[in-house]
Amino acid sequence: MRLHIANGRLIDPAAGVDRRADLYIADGHVAAVDVAPAGFQADRRIEADGLALLPGLVDLCARLAGPDGSPSPDALRAALTGGVTRLVQPPDGGVMLDDPARVHAFLNESPAGPCRIHAVGALTPGLRGEALAELRLLAQAGCLAFGQGEAGLSDTRLLWNAMRYAAGAGLALWLRPQDPWLARGAPPAGGAYAARLGLEGLPDLAETLALQTLFELQRDTGVRLHLSRLSSAAGLARVRAAKREGLPVSCDVSANHLHLTDVDIGFFDARYRLQPPLRGQRDRDAIRAALADGTIDALCSDHTAVTAAGKAAPFAQAQPGAPGLATLLPLTLKWARDQRVPLAEALARVTSGPAAVLRAVAPQAPCGAAPAGMLAPSAPADLCLVDLDAEQAPDSTTLPCGSALSPFAGMMLPGRVRATVVGGSLAWETPA
Repeated sequence: MRLHIANGRLIDPAAGVDRRADLYIADGHVAAVDVAPAGFQADRRIEADGLALLPGLVDLCARLAGPDGSPSPDALRAALTGGVTRLVQPPDGGVMLDDPARVHAFLNESPAGPCRIHAVGALTPGLRGEALAELRLLAQAGCLAFGQGEAGLSDTRLLWNAMRYAAGAGLALWLRPQDPWLARGAPPAGGAYAARLGLEGLPDLAETLALQTLFELQRDTGVRLHLSRLSSAAGLARVRAAKREGLPVSCDVSANHLHLTDVDIGFFDARYRLQPPLRGQRDRDAIRAALADGTIDALCSDHTAVTAAGKAAPFAQAQPGAPGLATLLPLTLKWARDQRVPLAEALARVTSGPAAVLRAVAPQAPCGAAPAGMLAPSAPADLCLVDLDAEQAPDSTTLPCGSALSPFAGMMLPGRVRATVVGGSLAWETPA
C-alpha cells in the first residue's frame, strides 16, 4: 500500500525533527518526506492536520503470550491502539522461550498480526538455573538476548560462565537485577509506607547487590548487558557510575514506576501490586531525573495481562503486574507535561532510545531492529498519528486488554492515538 500522510506535525527524536511535513510511504518503508518521489501515486491519503506524526513506539518489556502460548490478539490490539509497533517478549512471559523450535514458532508461526515481536530467550532451560540453554541455537531461532525474567540466577559461577560464553559468541544478556535470596518469597512491596502497612518489604539492597555482582562479572568478561526495570535511586546511581566507566550497559524502567510510589497502595489496593514493587518518592524522583538525563535508555510498559480474580486476592497474594500497552504513550506524555521535559526528548525514550538498545544488544540478529524508531527515508514505515491535545481515562470501553485493572484507571491521561501504521499498512485506526 502507498500512503500519503499530509500536513502532520512530524516529530522524529532520532533526527531532531519537529515540524509540519508530509510523509510518503511505499513498499513498507518511508519513501520521502515533504516532496513526493517521482511518479508516486497514493492508494490512500490521510489528512493529519492537527495530529502529531510519531515513530511507532518500541516497548522493551511486554508479556504477550496468551493461554495457548502464542501472542494474544487482545494484547496486540492494545499495543496498536497505543501506537506500539515493536515489542520485546521476556523469557517468562507466558511461554517458555528455552527451545529453538518454540522460539521459532512464537516469532514466525503464531497469528501475531502486524506488530513486530522480538524475544529474549531463557538463559537456562525452564529458568531453573541448573545449566545453560543452547544459546547459539536460540539466537539462530531469533532470540535477540538472554535472561531469567523474574526467576533470577542464584548460581554466580553459572552466571559468570554465561557471561563468558555470551561475550565470546557476540551475544548479550537481558537481566532484571534482583538478588534471588533477598527476593525469595516474592515480597510484595517496598518503601517506608508499605512497611507501615505491615507489608513485607523488598529492600533496594536486593537491586544494588545484584548490580554490584553483575558489574564485577561484566568487567571480567566484557559482555553487553541490558538491565530491565530498575526501581531504586541507589540502583540508578550504580548504573550511572557504570556508564561513566564505559561498561557496555543499557537499562530501562517501567512507566508505572515513573509515576507511582508506595503511598499509592493506599489501603492494600491490589492494582498497585507490581513487580518490582513500588518504592518511595525519592526513588521515583531519581527515576524521573535519570530518564531525563539519559542514564535510563528507555521507558517500557511492563505489560502483564491480569484478571479481576487475580487482583481480588489479598494484597500479598494478589497477581502482580498491570496492563500497560495502551497507556505507555499517555504516561510518557504526562511525564513530559508534568516535569516540563521537551516533548521530543520524552518521546525518544519510547522510540529511538529503545530502538538503539535493540541495535546494541543484537547488531547481527535477524530481528529487523535497524533503523527502527525513526521516520527518515528508507526507514520502516512504523508510525502512529496522535492527537496530543485529547485526553482519555483508561477503562474497558476506551482502552482494551484489562485497562480497567490498571493503576491509572479513571485518571485522565493526555494523548490519543488515531491511527497506527506497521510496515506501511494501516494496522489500526480510530473507529468512525
